[in-house]
Amino acid sequence: MQGAMLRCALLGLMLHVGHSQAHETDPTPQGIADHCALIKDSVEQAGFADQVSVSCENGFAYLSSSSYPDHELMTGIVGSNEQVPIPAVGYSAPVPLQATPGSTPKTRDAALAIAVNGVPIFDYTGGGEMSEQDLHHHQTQHDTLLTEQLDACGGHAGRGDDYHYHMAPGCMMEAMENAGDAAIIGWAFDGFPLFGNNNPDGTKMDEQALDVCNGQTDETFGYRYHTSDEAPYIIQCLMGNVPDFDRLPRIAPLRPAEGSEPMQAGRPPAGGVDDLVFTQFDSGSRSLDYSYQGEAYYIRYKPSDSPACYELETRTVTNNGVVKTGVYCR
Repeated sequence: MQGAMLRCALLGLMLHVGHSQAHETDPTPQGIADHCALIKDSVEQAGFADQVSVSCENGFAYLSSSSYPDHELMTGIVGSNEQVPIPAVGYSAPVPLQATPGSTPKTRDAALAIAVNGVPIFDYTGGGEMSEQDLHHHQTQHDTLLTEQLDACGGHAGRGDDYHYHMAPGCMMEAMENAGDAAIIGWAFDGFPLFGNNNPDGTKMDEQALDVCNGQTDETFGYRYHTSDEAPYIIQCLMGNVPDFDRLPRIAPLRPAEGSEPMQAGRPPAGGVDDLVFTQFDSGSRSLDYSYQGEAYYIRYKPSDSPACYELETRTVTNNGVVKTGVYCR
């Protein structure tokens, strides 16, 4: 109900803009302020204001978070890349306050959007294999769902030991205080919103109506993205204009503290792992445990005495089962 009221309010604000601007948000100062308020409301009404802060300046809404969600993580992954989720520091996702259509879909090997709980949203491929020439071809060999790289919540930890989504963030959507078809579940880096599988009015959506980026025109916002049961599952590319596209944020890999060896990036064990379980303890320590070809492996870590640094102990397939320890920092 609240989501529907927000949409009606924004529609009323946009009607005076005129038909020539029907596919972009109101560029007036009032329109930009209203779009900022809408983005803030989408976070607050979902119940994530304690996890995500929103500030608006210089034409952008910045959604700042640790990128670490408050739901179950990692458990059940088979196609493990032997990476773990570690909170980001200073991650701030820029969402333009004036969304305008572009002429060429854009993609990148990093986040395309931000969920309302502060978790980045990638396309369905796992290692940046997507290019603008590949958008119309489903890359089954790189599909993170088909290759069993995702947990039950639609996400996993990437090469930066950062948690992010590659398909509908089901656990987040179920936990939203305003859960429903009208609720905005995220914002793309071109300024357009992301919704679930159905139309915001609750009617069933024809997935054939979605374009190459998994979006379609919208009478309120000009354009909107959707999740879907079939590939590409979630936003696949950015249909709108993106200011400073090449400067969009990334979460960098951990760096070794003084005295620690550089950490080798995880390599997916051939054929996948068994019985992967991720455990979080009240002390702040975490453990990823799994087996491979009958042998037990793990990655265990806890906060160190230095800010944004973690003590790691690992026995991984990547490192041939050799136990390694060290301190690594954001």
